[in-house]
Amino acid sequence: MPGAVKQNLYQALFFNNRLYLLGGINVLLFLVAFFIHGVFTVAVLYLALAAVMLLIDFSLLFFRSATTVSATRELANRLSNGDENPVKLHVSNGYSFPVSLVLLEELPVQFQERNFQLSAKVAAGGTHDFSYALRPVERGVYAFGHTNIFVSTALGLITRRFITDNKADVGVYPSFLQLRNYTLHAFLNQRDHTGVHKRRVIGHSMEFDHIKTYTKGDDVRMLNWKATARTNTLMVNNFVEEKSQQVYCVIDKGRNMRMPFNGLSLLDYAINASLVFSNITLSKGDKCGLITFTEKKMEMVPASGKMVQLNNILEALYAQETQWQESDYETLNIQLRSRLSQRSLLVLFTNFESMSGLQRQLPYLRKLARYHLLLVVFFENTELKKVTEELAHDMEQIYKQTIAQQFAYDKKLIAKELSKYGILTILTPPENLTVNVVNKYLELKSRMLI
Repeated sequence: MPGAVKQNLYQALFFNNRLYLLGGINVLLFLVAFFIHGVFTVAVLYLALAAVMLLIDFSLLFFRSATTVSATRELANRLSNGDENPVKLHVSNGYSFPVSLVLLEELPVQFQERNFQLSAKVAAGGTHDFSYALRPVERGVYAFGHTNIFVSTALGLITRRFITDNKADVGVYPSFLQLRNYTLHAFLNQRDHTGVHKRRVIGHSMEFDHIKTYTKGDDVRMLNWKATARTNTLMVNNFVEEKSQQVYCVIDKGRNMRMPFNGLSLLDYAINASLVFSNITLSKGDKCGLITFTEKKMEMVPASGKMVQLNNILEALYAQETQWQESDYETLNIQLRSRLSQRSLLVLFTNFESMSGLQRQLPYLRKLARYHLLLVVFFENTELKKVTEELAHDMEQIYKQTIAQQFAYDKKLIAKELSKYGILTILTPPENLTVNVVNKYLELKSRMLI
């Protein structure tokens, strides 16, 4: 159990408004006593009564152990970025009388929350559980401070503060809370219901199927000479096409991914979607990998079908940050040509705001699409979409709507231009990114394109 921070009396003692109110009434009585002689006795008795009440309140709160009231914080080892993360505080009252509690949590500085407090009444010797939720919008280390507990009796004249030493540093990781929901979505997909016939394709991969008697038209290179010698009949090896394909999430970390929506940057939306998408690909038997690139370098987690791969990708995504420069697609193209020998599905998370931005990178995207199945995912500007849907009341609003409509139209032109060269595209609002990417992947699997 966390210990208590030692305090001096002046650090732990706080005067409540009720005490100041009693003092103000007493001062008023003494002022009236200057004009009405009989009120002086009432003022003195009132002062004595207030002093006795203050002494009783003080003795109840302070003539006890320093750890009379304590709190324990229940917090996960990791927080999920962009999601509501539950936090619990278990408070115990060691006093022999009921008390009123006000808790002030020292939340991490990233939340910029200065007035976060919880309150409750706790019975004598009882406990109380506080619950609240936090939604981080940045990845990194979040430092939780002390829990300050302010205790007062039914008299309510003074308050005693207890400080629980429960500091904790917690890492905020990409949105792992969504994994279970989207995994269930993938398994409940209509295309994968039990009873659907799966076609077995005979091919020349290294996944062995069976040995059979040679028939006219079989590949003579697949002759199994040992089996032929034993049976005195030509026998050939049959192989099936590998079902485990390579799938890579390619994340652009350039300046175009810094744009924020609902507190999260486009990069964080892409990171959260990549984690969920990688989990789905593993559950479908494919190999997943991760590629991130900037102006100067490319980082890669090679594709693998092992379940530990998801943790490798999670750790790699945790430290990703955007850059102010525009990413180098030419270097990406060269690196992938040299490091990926097998045709793979590349899911590229990026953002294009104009046709000129696309035209600079289009030659490199076309080269990638020549050797791999390329899916380009970019984002709708939902703020501009709101502008286009508003009712214009003056000339200025008409101008703004016209410009917003032009930007929205450019996004559709970008998708059309990519499709013209056989590049698959997804134009999606940031909040729908994950579900749209997962649905597209399931569609590609059902069409046997991967």
